[in-house]
Amino acid sequence: MFVEHLPDDRGQAHTLEAFTAALLLVAGLIFATQATAVTPLSASTSNQHVENQAAIAAQDVLTTAGESGNLTAALLYYDGEGFVNASEDGAYVGVPPGQHPLHDPLAEAFGDRQIAFDIEVYYPENGSDGLESVTMVNMGEPSDNAATASTRVTLYGDDRFGDDGDRDALAENGTESYFAPPVDGDRPAVLYTVVEVRITAWQM
Repeated sequence: MFVEHLPDDRGQAHTLEAFTAALLLVAGLIFATQATAVTPLSASTSNQHVENQAAIAAQDVLTTAGESGNLTAALLYYDGEGFVNASEDGAYVGVPPGQHPLHDPLAEAFGDRQIAFDIEVYYPENGSDGLESVTMVNMGEPSDNAATASTRVTLYGDDRFGDDGDRDALAENGTESYFAPPVDGDRPAVLYTVVEVRITAWQM
């Protein structure tokens, strides 16, 4: 007696179901990967995030110190050989000492955040249109991701520079002892010069 076997399509159906499930799984993984949010700490944006934070901190220091007068005071904290109580080359190697006008804002902005910074002061070169510079703070060579902020400060002839015990008016003794010469040597008593203070900050 012969029994007739009809074609069985269940094997093909199972194969098709497995293939469809695999496709759905792969598609879901691709969608999840593309939909993942990129946070500020993601590898692709971490450097930009750090740079932005350093730039904001540097600009905040310049803005607040400028409004309070501490930035001008820091520029005048110069004794003829360098900034007062700085290292042998006349610049500070980190946050300036406690009595320095910029000690508190710099310590708050950078001290506890592992951010290094340099501060340069640019001023008009005597008798030319060029610029010279003097270093106020030198913490080393900036990294590739360093951020920069700057502001201008006007100094007047009756501004007094030096340490607390010996201060001279810029108009009287600035030509010989201050780092920046007057913009008008014949009339230094009113406007003495305009300088640019530039902070370069980077993650250590």
